[in-house]
Amino acid sequence: QVQLVESGGGSVQAGGSLRLSCAAAGATFSSLDMFWSRQAPGKEREFVAAISWSGVKTIYEESLKGRFTISRDDAKNTVYLQMNSLKPEDTALYYCAADPVLFCSILAGEYAYWGQGTQVTVSS
Repeated sequence: QVQLVESGGGSVQAGGSLRLSCAAAGATFSSLDMFWSRQAPGKEREFVAAISWSGVKTIYEESLKGRFTISRDDAKNTVYLQMNSLKPEDTALYYCAADPVLFCSILAGEYAYWGQGTQVTVSS
């Protein structure tokens, strides 16, 4: 069983930055593909970014490229989401997910393990 705990969310003004963290426990972190998604109020959950177990492959929601960066630190069992130039439409609950070797799938349904989420609020 994999436990995931997100942190780093908060309130920021438009144009600001936040770095989300997701700490994993209960499995060999270096064998896990990691995934970020978000859900805004009244909207469906949407894909944000994914990173392969090796860290070699990363995939982003097209509209977020250039502003968001996913990375991992296997020594700390942690995946990060650096978010820059934040916009009010980035306001959402951000979730981390994990699963062993999915070849960096962008499909949320393929990830078995999920955190509780961390709230990001961007004001204009």
